[in-house]
Order: sequence, then C-alpha cells, then structure tokens
Amino acid sequence: MNSTGKELSQADLIRNYILMGLEPAMQTRLYEDYWRPMELDFGQEAYGNQFDSFMRHYLTVRTGEIPREREVYEAFKDHARTKPVQEAGIETLVKEIRSFASFYCAMAIPGRETNAALSAAFHDLRELKVEVAYPFLLELYYDYAGGRLSSADFSSAVRFVEAYVFRRAICSIPTNSMNKTFGTLGKALKKDRYLESIQGQFLTLPSYRRFPSDEEFRRDLRTRDLYNFPRRSYWLRRFENHDRKERVAVDEYTIEHILPQNPKLSAAWRQMLGSEWQRVQEQWLHTLGNLTLTGYNAEYSDRPFIEKRDMHGGFKQSPLKLNAGLGAVSCWDESAIENRATRLADLAVAVWPAPKLDAATLATYQPAKVAQASEYSIDNHPHLRSDSMRRLFEAFRKEVLALDPCVSEEFLKKYVAYKAETNFVDVYPQAKRLKLVIGMKFADVNDPNRLCKDITGRRLNGDAEIELNSLGELSYIMRLVRQSFERQMIEGNHL
Repeated sequence: MNSTGKELSQADLIRNYILMGLEPAMQTRLYEDYWRPMELDFGQEAYGNQFDSFMRHYLTVRTGEIPREREVYEAFKDHARTKPVQEAGIETLVKEIRSFASFYCAMAIPGRETNAALSAAFHDLRELKVEVAYPFLLELYYDYAGGRLSSADFSSAVRFVEAYVFRRAICSIPTNSMNKTFGTLGKALKKDRYLESIQGQFLTLPSYRRFPSDEEFRRDLRTRDLYNFPRRSYWLRRFENHDRKERVAVDEYTIEHILPQNPKLSAAWRQMLGSEWQRVQEQWLHTLGNLTLTGYNAEYSDRPFIEKRDMHGGFKQSPLKLNAGLGAVSCWDESAIENRATRLADLAVAVWPAPKLDAATLATYQPAKVAQASEYSIDNHPHLRSDSMRRLFEAFRKEVLALDPCVSEEFLKKYVAYKAETNFVDVYPQAKRLKLVIGMKFADVNDPNRLCKDITGRRLNGDAEIELNSLGELSYIMRLVRQSFERQMIEGNHL
C-alpha cells in the first residue's frame, strides 16, 4: 500500500525495487535522469494506466516469455536478477527501460511520434487495438532508433502488421494465437535484409497463423457484415483516405445503407430488387457493396435509389471517394451491390497490402523440413494388420489429418504421433483398441462422459488417456482431440 492506502501498482513496485537500497545520491540521479523523464513521457494519466502494459511488452522482448498481467513485477525481478543484467549494472537497466518506454509512448500515445508516416501508421494500429503486436514493434523501434532499420521500411513493416490483423479479422480467423506470433516473429529476422525478412516471416506462417491471401481477403470482405463489425469507422476511414493528401474527417459523416434497413421496403424498392427482394435485403444489407458515407443521412431516409442519386447532395454530387461511380448507376439491385463490392474489395488489397516476394526469395524463408529420424511405418505396428483395427485406425487418422493442413503424422516404434507444432495426440495401437494420449493436462480436458483416465506422472506427451474401441466412439473422441489441437494453436509453446 502507498501513503494513501491504495494498492501499489506494478509500476510502483518496479520503481521501488530499482531505486530502494541504492545510495541516496545514486537513487536521486537515476530517478531524475531516467525515471522521472519516463513518467513525463507517459503523462500522469497514461503512466498510471499504461506503464504496466509497457513493462509486460518490454519483458516479452527481453525474456521471450509473456508475463501474466498480475505477475509483471515478479517477472521483472527475475529478469533483473539474471547474470547479464546484473553484470551490466542497474544504471544500464534503467537507461534501457527509459529508451524502450519512449518507443512505446511513440506508438501507443497520440501525438508522440514525430515522423509523419509512422505517426499515421501507429494511429491506425491504435484504432485496431493491436496491442498484442507491441513486443514485435518495440524490437523494430529499437533497431529504427539505432539506425539499423530505415523509417520507410519501419513504416512498411507497421502497415504489414496492420494488414495482417485486419485481414485475419475479416476472414474470421481466431486472434488467440497472435500473442505467440508477434512474440516470436522477431527472433528469426535476417536484419541485413530487414523488410524482406519481415515479409518472408509473414508469408511462411503456418496455416492457423497465416497471412490471408489476396483471394481469401477479397472473398470474405465482399460478404462480411461490416456494419456490425467492431471499429467500423476504422475501415471506412482507411478506404476513404487511401492515397489522399487532403484527409477526410470521416467522423463528421454517418454510415449510409444505400439499400435501406427498413424491412418494410417501399414498392419502388421492391420493384427494383425483384421478386427475391427480401433475400437480397437480408443477404447484402450490411455488406461492403451496400455501405457508404454521407452527410445527408436524414434527407436520404428510405427514398428510392434514383432520388438518393439525383437529389441535392445526392450520390451524383458527393465528393467522397466511397461514392465514386454511384452517380452513373441506374438500378440498385443485387448485381449492382455485388459489382460495387468487387470493386471495393479490389481496392482493399491495396489499402491493406500483403507482403510480396518472388518465389526464389520466398523459398529461402520456408522452414527446413526436418528429416524423419525414424524409419518406422504403419507396417511396423502388428496390431494394425488386422482388418478391424486397420479400419478403425484409418478412420481416426483421416479425421485427425483433416483438422488442418499443418497437422503431420509420424510413425514411431511404439506409437503414432500427430503434431501441429508439437504432439497433440499420440496413438498406441493395441490388439482390440487404440489407446490415445491427449496432449493436455488431465484437469484441462472437457470430458463430460468422463472417459479419460488421469495418467499424470507417466512422462508421456499428455496427462489424459482414452480408449477408442469402435467407430461409434470416434465422434466423441474427436471432440477431445480437437480440444488438444485447438489449445496448441491458441496458446502455442513457450515463447
């Protein structure tokens, strides 16, 4: 507790840990030269709210592991006690923290970055709420500040991060694995070809962490509900201001459904949409092709399209890029919505660009295929020679390999391993059943039928064992296997 009775923050604890016990003169100098300027960089409100987050990201960069939010202080103490840090001395540590804090403030606090391109890129990341990428970006900023990464390449790298996060959101790819992605991305960079290396790493991420392709992004962007999409003002602003020097204040406009939301459409709208007007409205109402910006939302109301197009302030007169071409459209039906969606989706590929490397260069970043140390095959498992067990095994392996293209199969002497990054299920063939070891802690398995056996302590690749005796049990057992696979995809291994 501090003097007011309030619980000390992680920042308070870390500051006290660093400064307490030092000679008074040293304590005063370190505080005035490094810690106080850092507090001023954050500002009073941001320091109280954001320093703990900053320190968590800093420790991720320096230790390779993400501390739990309530354990940042303990993680810092562990880091400060390591031999390299102690040998370098307390002033070196505080000086580095102060430098990294300035990098964090430039990214996380509006108005702190002086480079215009970087400032704009950081603004867009903040609006997307991509804090999970800060460990990676802190490492890049460190190299940018040290002259090892140019401002242009740094700005491009930030834009790739933005595109990666936004594309994955549009394509409904779970975000849980991104902490591992960004926590490890910097480790394999070839910094003598910095930007190329960043692109290579993004393009070779495994499928569950992939950078969505242009084709995948276009396809899903055309049909996604973007009206109810979180932070919809973000994507509208990015579309409208792409390649603009004269920026449009998107917040001054309102979002407009060209085809109205009113389920009781007028006769004119029904006639324009055709006999399937209800399906068309339901399918396309909140999608890219039917959404735009206007300052005349109240005037447009539910008017027929031709009136919206030709009225004062209508689509024909609109200066907004998002409304380009609407003045030349004579009929707003399903085909017109799809055509506009296709045009805007093509533009989106440029607004949120994917990395591009030629095939030869990209090949140098492909992970090396690890040669199989084992020469075992299915024929080395005698229990799988019987027709019944072979059928059961083949049905199981088909289901497991279909979970994701990244899943691999390896035959070993006593069992068959199924891996993503590591084993998530191992199969031990027996005479009348398949014994499976689920790669999870027993307590973490959601097993409502209570068929799993606790084998904690047996030093296998998991603590839960279950038997597959017949095809009728396969569906339930695959629910357990899928838990193990998805847990690995979400959490990954230690950074």
